[in-house]
Formats: sequence, C-alpha cells, structure tokens
Amino acid sequence: MSPYPSFQSRIQAFIQLGLQLASIDEEEKYSLFRRVENQNAWFIPSSVSNALEGIQLFLEEKNLTDWLSKYQIIEPSNPKNIGILMAGNIPAVGFHDLLCVLISGHIASVKLSSSDSVLVTWLIGQLIAIEPSFALLIKIEDMLKSKDAYIATGSDNSARYFHYYFGKYPHIIRSNRTSVAILTGEETDQDLENLGRDIFQYFGLGCRNVSKVFVKSEDSLVSLLGVLDKKDWIYSHHKYLNNYDYNKSIYLVNGEPHLDNGFLLLKESQELVSPIAVLYYEKYQDEKDLDQRLELIKDKVQCIVGNQVGSIAGLIPFGQAQLPCPWDYADHVDTLQFLNSLSEN
Repeated sequence: MSPYPSFQSRIQAFIQLGLQLASIDEEEKYSLFRRVENQNAWFIPSSVSNALEGIQLFLEEKNLTDWLSKYQIIEPSNPKNIGILMAGNIPAVGFHDLLCVLISGHIASVKLSSSDSVLVTWLIGQLIAIEPSFALLIKIEDMLKSKDAYIATGSDNSARYFHYYFGKYPHIIRSNRTSVAILTGEETDQDLENLGRDIFQYFGLGCRNVSKVFVKSEDSLVSLLGVLDKKDWIYSHHKYLNNYDYNKSIYLVNGEPHLDNGFLLLKESQELVSPIAVLYYEKYQDEKDLDQRLELIKDKVQCIVGNQVGSIAGLIPFGQAQLPCPWDYADHVDTLQFLNSLSEN
C-alpha cells in the first residue's frame, strides 16, 4: 500500500484547508499577519488577508471539482521530484504551483522566497496538520539540484538564469508579466473604483495588477483620478510613498508631462510595466487600433481588464483581476497538464 495520500485524500485535504482558512481565529490571524509583515513590509495585514481569501476561492469544493474534471489525473506509480522556485512579489504567490504539484501526486521540493517564507511555511504546516502523509510529498530546500522537473517564477533576468540551469529538464519557466485595462469613456464611477482595486491591491506588485490603461480620451484619466481619491489610504504606506516621491521628482526635474492626484502618477508611455506609484496610459483610436496594440503585447500580458469592447475576448470585469480561479494559470501555461504528463513517463 502506498504511503502517499490518495487522489481523493489530497483533494479533501485542500478543501479542508480552505474551510480552515475561512475560520482562523483572530488571535492566530493577528500573530501570523504581524510575522509576515515583519518579514516583508509590503505584506500589510490587508494584503495577506486578500491573499488568503484568494486561496480560499481556489479551494472551494466546486472550484476544485470543476477544475479537475477537465483532466484525467494519472496517479504516478513513482512520483517525480518537482523543484518549485517560488517568487515573493505578493503573499503566497507560489501556492498555486504547490497545489498543482500535490494534486498531481508528485513531490514538491520548494525553494521559498526570502520575501515570503513565513506565510508559505505556515500554509504548508496547516496542510500537513490536516493530512499528515503530505509530509512525504513536501520538502523545503535551500538548493534545488537534480530534480526531475522544475517550475520557476521570476523576473526576465532570473528567467535567463533559470533556462541556463534547468533548461535540460522538463520545466515551466515564467518571466515578467503584467496586466492592462481598457477605458472607453463609458465607465461608471463604480467601474473606475473597482479598477482602483486592480491597480492598488498588493501595491501593484503582482502580475495581475493593472500597470497600464488604454484610453480613447484623456478625459477618462481625469475621471479615474477623481474616483481614485478614495484610495488615498495607500499614501500612508512609507515604502509606497517613497516610490511616489521618487518618481514624481524625476518627472518634475526632467519636465516630463504627467497627471498627479497626490499619490498616483499617470504618464503617457508605450512601455508596459510601470514603476510603483505610476500608471502608464496609451491612447487608441478605435477597436481595430486597440486590437493591434494588444496583439503586440499579448506575450507579456496576464490579464486584460474592462467592460466588453467589440470582439475583444477574455476581458476580466473591473475589480476582479486579483480573484483568479484554479484554472487561471500564470503565463497561460497549463501547469497541471504539464505535471500530469510527467506521470505518464
């Protein structure tokens, strides 16, 4: 009899973890959130809470069932050792990779980010407490050498490093991605307020954060800045404020045109990834022009946020960018299919 948890046991353990996260007591939550923030000042309690709510969404029984129903999961007779190099840009961003590896029945050898080890270690501890046999499938390591396959997430620079070291093994290697929004000028104030969540949640550090908006007219930008005045809580965070002051001073010294509402800078640019506290914008003429612009950047975009615009497909409603489902894969690469294919070997 295999010492590893069965497929159904693995699913039930994750469902139970989701329920447990929803009912964590306030004292433990306070302690956890403070320890996480002490490690990484960007990970304020509201950000950690949002991340845990996102994981709960992953782990809802219906979502897990709908997700897994699309696959014929092959129970590996000899589980492969999968090296996971986790990023640390937003809280528990590597959890989905861990979920995929464990659901597929393989062994997760995890290299934690130094920016996000507290929260991920806590989640792993909770999971093992629910299903102790998961201890056989999860290893936290400082060096990931000679694994059977790798999943690595990082910047464009680190991706080149990952390809050099792991390219000869089966792999998924992710680099920089970001998200964009489309404004037609017909958005309601509620739409724009919801867009603020897509811009500011996690201080804009995630690949699902909107870093650029496409607009037909700069009037949309004036409306956006006015509505976003309600988000001025972000100005009280010292690291965000330092970035705002730094970028503003550069624009002022260089005489670069920009819009400013006191905590967010809007600058016209063809660049895609904006600095913290800056939102880039680019004007388009019509749907055809917009289609062409989006086509040029499709390999670098994780999400496109907005109301329905002509025939443009896959738009995510305003305010929903940071609420992915289990089947919303980073870089649009099917992680579970990749892992399931390894079980056939």
